[in-house]
Amino acid sequence: MKGKEYIYQQKNWPDFVWNLQELAGLLADVRNRQGRLIGKMEALGFDLQNEAFLETLTVDIIKSNEIEGIVLNKEEVRSSIARRLGIDTGGLPPVNRNIEGIVDIMFDATKNFDKPLTKKRLFDWHFAMFPTGRSGMYEIITGKWRDDSTGPMQVVSGAMGKEKVHFQAPPATTIDKEMTVFIDWFNHKKDIDQVLKASIAHLWFVTLHPFEDGNGRIARAIADMLLARSDGLPQRFYSMSAQIQKDRRSYYDILEKTQKGNLDITEWTCWFLDTLKKAIIRSEETLSLVIRKHKFWNTYGSVIRNERQKKVLNKLLEGFTGNLTTSKWAKMNKCSQDTALRDIQDLMNKGILVKSASGGRSTKYELNSR
Repeated sequence: MKGKEYIYQQKNWPDFVWNLQELAGLLADVRNRQGRLIGKMEALGFDLQNEAFLETLTVDIIKSNEIEGIVLNKEEVRSSIARRLGIDTGGLPPVNRNIEGIVDIMFDATKNFDKPLTKKRLFDWHFAMFPTGRSGMYEIITGKWRDDSTGPMQVVSGAMGKEKVHFQAPPATTIDKEMTVFIDWFNHKKDIDQVLKASIAHLWFVTLHPFEDGNGRIARAIADMLLARSDGLPQRFYSMSAQIQKDRRSYYDILEKTQKGNLDITEWTCWFLDTLKKAIIRSEETLSLVIRKHKFWNTYGSVIRNERQKKVLNKLLEGFTGNLTTSKWAKMNKCSQDTALRDIQDLMNKGILVKSASGGRSTKYELNSR
């Protein structure tokens, strides 16, 4: 690297500055929306709050990993969270060790949001994320800072031989000192709004890139921890990661621009607040889903015959993609088509399912909307 190409090479690093006057209106709007959402959730009662938390955290974990190009099994993630919340998993699959570790991190970050951040806690998170000591095919350093033994830590895109370096992290020899400063700021800087602090912590951590892998996901967990503090609640009712994944291109663009800029992070913070605002607005979808499911099971819960029916009905309530046919029912439940047809006919007799009006060679079914 030549000259002061990156933000951490600036003379006053890490003394970030921002224009609070420029951010004030957006921050006030976000804070107002947070308060209104929390008020709505508190009015729902414990069981529905747990259901909303289950839906939100499932999406949050799935999307945080998708940002990094990692696809997790949604049903396994949901099963792991549901078990911790004491919610009936309804025959959801057993969960592998990697997913359990990822869920452990998010539970610790949000449920224990008021506990200090420490090096040991971060190392434990990292080890939980990579319990086998491998990231995909590659062996990595786990539970400790990176050592740059294979070269400098870089964010790169493009085909081999035509790579573009978007960012190069600080040398590994500086990481322990840098992280000591970050952790001290995180635990003791009290005179700053927690939402603003979440935006700074996210940027700061991902800029240091202290681990060999998993830095983006841990940065988002740290931000979620501060957002939980800002809400004053251990449950998450909106997903910042889901909104970041939706705006993934702009996320990487603003990160690169900020990391190659000066210490004025007003533009980054504005992007973060706007993304958070969109996430809170989208949480209305989760709330509607939870209420719909709650009303449905209150009405029909006592007449549903078996676990196969519960499984498919939950999928339909959550927004099943495609058309439901007897063959899809059989495939989802690993049963014969005759069994699938009997299950479907039973639900039709009870007025829960109806034949779809859409055409095609196979008969299709959908929830009765009446």
